[in-house]
Amino acid sequence: MYVKVCGITHIDDALAAIDAGVDVLGFNLIPSSKRYLTPDLARPIVERLRGKVICVAVVADLTPSECLELGQRAGIDRFQLHGDEPAEHVTALAPRAFKALRVGAAADVELARVYPGRFVLVDAKVEGQLGGTGTRVDWRLVAPLAASRPTMLAGGLTPENVEEAVSLVRPWGVDVASGVEASSDTRRKDESRVRDFVRAARRASAPGRQIDFW
Repeated sequence: MYVKVCGITHIDDALAAIDAGVDVLGFNLIPSSKRYLTPDLARPIVERLRGKVICVAVVADLTPSECLELGQRAGIDRFQLHGDEPAEHVTALAPRAFKALRVGAAADVELARVYPGRFVLVDAKVEGQLGGTGTRVDWRLVAPLAASRPTMLAGGLTPENVEEAVSLVRPWGVDVASGVEASSDTRRKDESRVRDFVRAARRASAPGRQIDFW
């Protein structure tokens, strides 16, 4: 199972997450996000991590060319499209992009089922918010999706509930941001919570070879 920690803003948090066994780190390049990191600040962190972990740029409502330009500035060539991008944008950036979809009803699940890309990320649907809200997605609603295509589960996951979520949904990967943040600073990660999250997720995941869709 792939474990992704999103909203990295500091090299110490990134290195601690890698040491804990995290596979993927997300850098939020959306200016409206409280975890926003400018491309120029992200780049030196990403350069120190090269070869150690998969780095993903979280973007919203950019054209494919704008994504590539922003990614080049940040030193990142993988993209999580977290806005209202059309399917054509995922196709244009393939295989380096995947779509994050906000799920609140069965119709959202059906959209996620047919969206292009090697996999999809599902997050909770919160009115007026792109994601990172700490709101839990309906696990039973998205479980059939995870059974039909590779799915990364996000939305309100914590060290305390990820084992139950993985057991029920059986996702290809899990993604966490607010669930492992430091209580004193939403832009920093709590190392012990990251470790607990990774252990719990892997404890519940099905044994076998980790399939690489990156």
